[in-house]
Amino acid sequence: MSARCRPFIRPFARPLGWALACGLLSSAAAAATLQVTVLARDGTPLPDAVVIVEPDATAQRPPAPTAVDTHIAQQKMQFVPAVSVIPLGSKVIFTNLDGWEHHVRGLPGGLAGLNAAPGSGFELRMGGKIEGKPAESGSVVLTQTGPLQLGCHIHGSMRGSIYVTDSPWAVKTDDQGVAMLPNLPEGAAKVRIWHAEQLIEASPMPITIKPLTAVDVPTRITPRRRRS
Repeated sequence: MSARCRPFIRPFARPLGWALACGLLSSAAAAATLQVTVLARDGTPLPDAVVIVEPDATAQRPPAPTAVDTHIAQQKMQFVPAVSVIPLGSKVIFTNLDGWEHHVRGLPGGLAGLNAAPGSGFELRMGGKIEGKPAESGSVVLTQTGPLQLGCHIHGSMRGSIYVTDSPWAVKTDDQGVAMLPNLPEGAAKVRIWHAEQLIEASPMPITIKPLTAVDVPTRITPRRRRS
């Protein structure tokens, strides 16, 4: 997997965007902005991929992101959202909006999940939504970085993911496979890509970050089609 640099054009297609771009370029103190477009095996945009940028060790690093309360729903036999990027130490609140019982199983993602010891991860159970009453919820605090695979013992087809991070530069790609990362230090860096459908994470890619940088990142990932 290798990155391909190209002109940084997507976010600045309108006059206001061009003014912003010029302002960034004219300010010596302004941090760099990186646009990463992640591509699936067939070359199409890859949504819900997590992009993590690791600047050179000598670069100044801002504080880790603050812990937050994050909500994930179980609705129509799905986790909504399917993938969440969440700061380390955050509380995740799961709510069952379906009219039947659901379970939440959280295990380390990738190979770590296959080799997980008994009792690893977390488990929650919520009864179905009863009309006229509040939906049942359960929560967990995330105390370890890395990917978590979400599932339901009762409904094996339900799948979701959480990526827990202490990095200020970790972003999920949108429907066009694009992740925008502002406030990066210029210079040497590495870009990592994580996706729920990969078993082994690819090696980080070296990149040089300039004031406005855009790269395409091809992968060998074929995303699973999500039920509507």
